[in-house]
Amino acid sequence: MFELFYPGDDLGAVYTKESTTFRVFAPTALGVSVALYPSADAAVCHGIEMAPDCDGTWLATVPGDLAGLCYMYRVDLGGAVNEAVDPYARALTANGVRGVIIDLDAANPEGWERDVRPPFASATDAIIYEAHVRDFTISPDSGVRYPGKYLGLAARGCKGPRGISVGLDHLVELGVTHVHLMPIQDFASVDELNRDDYNWGYDPYHFFVPEGSYSIAPESSIARIMEVKKMVQSMHSAGLRVVLDVVYNHTWSVEDSPLHMIVPSYYHRTDCAGRYTNGSGCGNELATERPMVRKLILDSLRYWVEEYHVDGFRFDLMALMDYDTAREIESRLYAIEPSLLLYGEPWSGGLSGLPYHRMFTKGRQRELQIGVFNDGFRNAIKGDNDGVRRGFATGAGGLEHAIKKGVVGAIPYSADIADFAAEPRECINYVSCHDNLTLWDKIARSASSDPEEDRIKMHMLAQSIVMTSQGIPFIEGGAEMLRTKGGHRNSYRAGDSVNQFDWARKLEYEGVFNYYKGLIQLRRAHPAFRMRSADEIRRFVRFLPTPASNVVAFMLDGASCGDAWDDIVVIHNPNRYDVTIDLPAREGWKVVVGGTVAGVEPLDPDLFGLRTHEGGAVVVAKSISTTILHT
Repeated sequence: MFELFYPGDDLGAVYTKESTTFRVFAPTALGVSVALYPSADAAVCHGIEMAPDCDGTWLATVPGDLAGLCYMYRVDLGGAVNEAVDPYARALTANGVRGVIIDLDAANPEGWERDVRPPFASATDAIIYEAHVRDFTISPDSGVRYPGKYLGLAARGCKGPRGISVGLDHLVELGVTHVHLMPIQDFASVDELNRDDYNWGYDPYHFFVPEGSYSIAPESSIARIMEVKKMVQSMHSAGLRVVLDVVYNHTWSVEDSPLHMIVPSYYHRTDCAGRYTNGSGCGNELATERPMVRKLILDSLRYWVEEYHVDGFRFDLMALMDYDTAREIESRLYAIEPSLLLYGEPWSGGLSGLPYHRMFTKGRQRELQIGVFNDGFRNAIKGDNDGVRRGFATGAGGLEHAIKKGVVGAIPYSADIADFAAEPRECINYVSCHDNLTLWDKIARSASSDPEEDRIKMHMLAQSIVMTSQGIPFIEGGAEMLRTKGGHRNSYRAGDSVNQFDWARKLEYEGVFNYYKGLIQLRRAHPAFRMRSADEIRRFVRFLPTPASNVVAFMLDGASCGDAWDDIVVIHNPNRYDVTIDLPAREGWKVVVGGTVAGVEPLDPDLFGLRTHEGGAVVVAKSISTTILHT
């Protein structure tokens, strides 16, 4: 495989009112031309021959103001001439059929130049909320003007059943810091002009352009760009940062991929027999280790940061990305914007063509500013993803050690408590996400014989474990209202009836919402729960003895890590009975989380049997709950 590399930043169509310059990487082509079309469906084009230039690229400059014209590349490969969309196109016609030349300044919403990222000091300050653009507001009870669209997610002041806050205002009320959006890069698995088509979007087609099906005008090349910017602008003004879920492990297909049509067999990984490998489980893998594939990834990530002001990325099946590419992503992006948040899945979807030692698997993130999902902690808390096996929060025994490893953010805490991370920012703690059963559906399956009251308590306990552990907490969108998909474990194309947010559940399970809100308020108000270094955790987190098995208790030295509270004790008790816990000898213990109530204000101590005695104090940790006290 050739190793040509073009280092410039002018691939694609570079527009000015005076001229547009086209540059494409096509080192195996015998000839390349630009085909200019007056519209998306025009049959006749004006062709301009491109000249071979440096490092395998072809170049042409066309005079005049070409904004709004469609264009394609015609690539002569010797025996075949392919007409392909520019992989670096910044705008598209509906369904990505043709690229569009665009004046990007014309796609800026009013005040875009004044858009600023909300303050953000440390990765461990993040509280991530995962949402799908369509799911979040498509329900008729969402009360938004543009349900299921970018502008629906951007809307403020919308009210749902009985006047509850919904949409963006709901996220502000909940108190999260980052909104993780499932894929909005252009994907090929829906017809953008069919309002009823549904897919999560993990099928990338074009990497520089937003998906059109979430636009109120998908046939417009400029509308989707402006609407995404309005969405980001609205979130920023609401104090929320935006993370994009990006898919750089495979493409929708190979044969009709613009990448393959321009440079056949270069962008996709193959085995020694030339067959496409399938570590993604989707039919192909991007060959991230090849120089111009790596450049495509880096260029598109930088573009989303600079042009759309996004604040971070979650990488799908990140193990299929080679380590050197991951390291360069970290280096390049943090040089542009040091406050970005980067994290991903440290696994693949099958056997890869990339040698294992080059894969970005769990542990390879050590010393990099990239987080990975802590699936071991997830499984310890809830059990398996879709089956009946229980976890710590749902009644299984013998998992205290696994919980302790997660509590300290998966760092090397001691000789026997250690996991995959070097620093807490590398650990994304979660108990559910869009994949597999929702947490509520999983608990319903594995604890079906338990009364609903106890299953709700299990749900809250599971999230309190995540929210009080070191590292970065991640919440599946809708968990705060016991989101259900009716037991559907892989709803990527199940449609609105399964996936839409049911905002009436916020009313029905108001206590659960308030519990989540209280946990988030607690975490944001107290830095002891979000220490920034492994050294701090080793010095300021201490596990406490408990009189009963299947209980985890620990104390945080708040005073030593800048917290307003001197000492904080956290007790996780999943047992079906209350447990009396001895507290360290301190004066003035106050309970702030207990039973089904969470927050920062003191609760009635008598409800938790809090009493002092000579040499210390005791508290009753209620069954299937977390108890938190401070001095």
